[in-house]
Amino acid sequence: MKKYDYVKTRREDVDEIPEKWVWLVRGIIKRYTRFNVWVYKKSGGRLMKNFPGGFPICIVGMRGRKSGLRREVALIHLPYGESRLLVASQGGMDKDPVWFHNIKANPDIDIMVAGDTREFVARQLGTEEKIDVWPHLLSLYPDFDEYQARTDRDIPVFICEPVNPN
Repeated sequence: MKKYDYVKTRREDVDEIPEKWVWLVRGIIKRYTRFNVWVYKKSGGRLMKNFPGGFPICIVGMRGRKSGLRREVALIHLPYGESRLLVASQGGMDKDPVWFHNIKANPDIDIMVAGDTREFVARQLGTEEKIDVWPHLLSLYPDFDEYQARTDRDIPVFICEPVNPN
């Protein structure tokens, strides 16, 4: 069991996702995300704009690592100055989400917030950089601490720099 010093939540205080339910949880996340992206885009960011708990979302567009086809995913909107942060938490499951591999392979992405789309270049943060932004991430979405406590996987974090800063 890995422990990360910057994570305040203890593993024993976190509910595990039973292995027999992982496939179901992943399936629900995948289908809900597709529906969320569709509604969000059709409404120009006016509908399904928050995750449960009121956390605002964004739509991240990318190219598929293998197919080269456009892919989109709804993620928590994590502004960081002019930049954006993306956290490949997947609720603390033991495998990185598919979108993580797509962005690693093709870091040129776009992010839609409230109907406005901008282009970014993503870069995975190193350990020290991740530790530095961790308090900011928790200020936007406190459950990230629980997710990191739940898994031995070092949850990847990307910083996305705007291609055309304002």
